[in-house]
Amino acid sequence: MRHEVTEADTAIALGSGDVPVLATPRLIAWLEAETTTVAAPLLAAGQTTVGSAIRVRHLRATLVGGSVELAADAPERVSERNLTFSVRALDGNGKLVADGEIDRVIVNREQFLARL
Repeated sequence: MRHEVTEADTAIALGSGDVPVLATPRLIAWLEAETTTVAAPLLAAGQTTVGSAIRVRHLRATLVGGSVELAADAPERVSERNLTFSVRALDGNGKLVADGEIDRVIVNREQFLARL
């Protein structure tokens, strides 16, 4: 998945800082979206995943107009409910912007929502 950084994606716009670069919360949201895409083929009918932990290092700033390519690797093993994805983001020059892991838990969508 590739995204171009806009003003709406900056630390200023999201309130996470005061510089006009890609905000860490937006980067994490994009990485989470990538994990949901990769998780989809692993799920049975009626299942979805919910985020449970994020360990991401945001290593390089990306200016407005720059691009970020996101990737999530399918988990090496799938337990009964827990999935851990290795994630990374590269800028338009191929330099590492972020790396880390995101954990997701497999749930039955209807049962999950009924408990709320």
